[in-house]
Amino acid sequence: MGAPRSDPSALLANLDPHASVAQRHLWLMAVLAWVRGNGQDAHASVGRIELLLDALAGNPQQRQAWLSWWATFRQQMDLAPLLADFGFAPRTAFLSELGFRLRNKLLPGTPDTSHPSELFSLLFPKASDAHWIAALPPSLLQRLHHVLVDPIDDPAPRDLVPPPVARPDPWEQALTDAILFSVSQVSATGFAAEIRVRMSEDALRSRTFLTLPGLMEALQRAVTSHGARSAEAAAAATALREQLNDCLDEANTVYAHLDEHGISVGIVFRLRQLRERVQRTHHLLNCLLSPQRAQATATLLAELVNVGHRSRSVRALIASSTHLTAAKVAERGAESGEHYITRDRAEYMAMLRHAAGGGAVIGFTTWGKFMLYGLALSPFWMGFAAGMNYALSFVLVQLLHWTVATKQPAVTAPAMVAKLKDIQAPGAVRLFVDEVANLFRSQVAAIAGNLALVVPTVLLISFGLLALTGEHMIDADKAHHVLHDMDVLGPTALFAAFTGVLLFASSIVAGWFENWFVLHRLDSALAHHPRATGLLGVARAQRWAGWLRANVSGLAANVSLGLMLGIIPAFAAFFGLGLEVRHVTLSAGQVAAAVATLGWPSLLTPGFWLAVGGLVVVGPINLGVSFYLAFRLALKAQAISNVNRERISAALRLRWRKDPLSFLLPPRTTAATPPEAPADPPGPNHPAP
Repeated sequence: MGAPRSDPSALLANLDPHASVAQRHLWLMAVLAWVRGNGQDAHASVGRIELLLDALAGNPQQRQAWLSWWATFRQQMDLAPLLADFGFAPRTAFLSELGFRLRNKLLPGTPDTSHPSELFSLLFPKASDAHWIAALPPSLLQRLHHVLVDPIDDPAPRDLVPPPVARPDPWEQALTDAILFSVSQVSATGFAAEIRVRMSEDALRSRTFLTLPGLMEALQRAVTSHGARSAEAAAAATALREQLNDCLDEANTVYAHLDEHGISVGIVFRLRQLRERVQRTHHLLNCLLSPQRAQATATLLAELVNVGHRSRSVRALIASSTHLTAAKVAERGAESGEHYITRDRAEYMAMLRHAAGGGAVIGFTTWGKFMLYGLALSPFWMGFAAGMNYALSFVLVQLLHWTVATKQPAVTAPAMVAKLKDIQAPGAVRLFVDEVANLFRSQVAAIAGNLALVVPTVLLISFGLLALTGEHMIDADKAHHVLHDMDVLGPTALFAAFTGVLLFASSIVAGWFENWFVLHRLDSALAHHPRATGLLGVARAQRWAGWLRANVSGLAANVSLGLMLGIIPAFAAFFGLGLEVRHVTLSAGQVAAAVATLGWPSLLTPGFWLAVGGLVVVGPINLGVSFYLAFRLALKAQAISNVNRERISAALRLRWRKDPLSFLLPPRTTAATPPEAPADPPGPNHPAP
């Protein structure tokens, strides 16, 4: 939006100190909008302020009206809450604050308010306001105070004017009250039960939060008795600053507890609020004690504008409050993902066997899915039944220690990112390339193992049913429909990408659920619960608790993935969205069932080969989408921002040219890469078998 066309004289002509609260605030908003202009040129805004001051200084009547306006404003507005609490969530719960910010996005504020924080948000709605406030030179700041705050000189003789009564500076009083409020909030947070129970023992013994109010009282006495710029006030402020920093250090010990015992978004949110309150207190102390009060005030106001802009951002709230949760999810995924990366021939063959077992189970899952179609259930219950069929199958695969290929990338990506933490170290790039080759080779083995047994399993079931009942697993119409749905020229690729998103989402659910399980110590609760120990016995209850602790992530991933694969397409259909899932192993089983019904001549039809082309597309897309999303999350969680992508890409291209079989087949012998290896591999290190 461009700058308003009003000049300062026209704006000042509309100044009415006796207008209603809303009208007076609307006038001030109009003045600041004129000063702001288009928000692109801070120096132009500074120039407009000079024009406004010139207009006021040249018209004593308008200046007197402004001073009356300002006196009324100061009487009705308590600035201390603005200085101390602006930008902080009035709620200590993450979800409550999220709802508050979403509501503010939809509902505009009103100028008819006596709440300084609400008015401040209306006066400075743009992030660019901080730039022109910070650009105000010291001379202009002094002039602003002289013209806008200092009273007009009285021409009466000095001997007829009574001596002024010494009163505390209102701005100084507001700063002191704001510091008192901030310190009390810091102290209260330190005494919150959920915070104290997670502090280290040394932090609890130091009792730093307990002595914080006493140091604030000492600062108040020094300011009242000796002035804000006295040596006594400076000494008291220094002691208070040191104590605040100590409080922050003690609060930071909570993170170690969270890292070990699970992340709570609510606790992380409160700790972030505590850190920002300590920072705000430092800003207020700087403003109170600074010999250049006007410049310090401008710096504080610019900071408040920035804080206000961040406090209205939903994205910033989610990013700041969920960072540790994302890190913990990625960490859990990295621990699980290591088990799905093969590095030698023995592990590669084991992956083939485990994947083959998973393929056999998915074969029976395909049979179960087609049996459910015969029940003629409503869309929701059909989706729920299909989801339970998938979930039970995936859980069975987990319990048998077998593998379903497409579930791997979401947990292997964090394990890959762990290799990038020291990417600048010698040989780190080569080690990462080795891991990429190991991962790619592992995924090929998993898919090959799945497909190697899911197809014959489905064929055996179908022909067995034909022998027993005289009918195949599906009829001819359904078989033609299956082949048509898998057509590579249709939306198969889109549905495969959608399924990849669900695969990634299941890993998030798994990480969150495991974190929740650990945070609330449910394994210990189950091991010592009277009913559990009475029913199972103490030893067996402890074994079950340990088993749940070790397998809760996998159970959550499998159940959530199965339910999402079944229910989400049903919900999408309710809203008219024709979303379907395309899981490579399940799809291969369905195509095998269709071939069994249509007979071997169907292998020569274009529909079959188009379906085979669809299978060729589905697998890589399933894997690629889920891996990409998990990899991005892990990079963000580990705060890896400056990875030299070109070095990695060049090393991968070199490996592909020199030794392409290393991405498909395991090495004959295990050769560990020494840490001093060069960044870019000079040649192959995985000879083909």
